[in-house]
Amino acid sequence: MSDDPKIRILTTDVARFCAEVDQLVPVQRLRLVAQLRDALEAVTGQALDAAMSAAKSGGWGLRRIGATAGLSHEKARYRLARACVPDGAGR
Repeated sequence: MSDDPKIRILTTDVARFCAEVDQLVPVQRLRLVAQLRDALEAVTGQALDAAMSAAKSGGWGLRRIGATAGLSHEKARYRLARACVPDGAGR
């Protein structure tokens, strides 16, 4: 677990949610946990892309960005390229 108190609070809240849905029937439990995962990925993915873009604008290289974000430099490059494409472009 992170040493950051904000991360600990959020982790505790998510763990509490998971413990609460643990008592539900499987279909409800699966649906809610999947919805939570998708919501968290959407929010954290956007925040990660924005933070990586800021780091790149600040002169960081792909290897440093990737290492700090827990990604390979190629995955960092891909995410940065994807984040710079306007919605609907390139499809």
